[in-house]
Amino acid sequence: MAWIYLLIAGLLETAWAASLKSVAQRFDVGVAAFTVVAMGASLFALYLAMARLPLGVAYPVWTGIGSLGAVVVSVRWFGQALSWQGVLGVVLLLAGMVLLGAEGH
Repeated sequence: MAWIYLLIAGLLETAWAASLKSVAQRFDVGVAAFTVVAMGASLFALYLAMARLPLGVAYPVWTGIGSLGAVVVSVRWFGQALSWQGVLGVVLLLAGMVLLGAEGH
């Protein structure tokens, strides 16, 4: 169950980062409120995951999921171009999360 909480925490991190970018471009009270709620929910899900997973696994994987999600959202919805260096960074980030995940078992 800890890994499910960690996945939820990472997806919520992606959601709040994307909504924060949206609010930064054009302020909207509803989106700002969603950002704050998603931040809190992400941290709560991370807290639940950390009850069972080591800090050195849970935190890097959480930030990794959020980072990967932010790249995907930025390319898909905010028009960011992704260079070969960016693609390589995503691949390395994925590899690091897989290796850390293996350590957490």
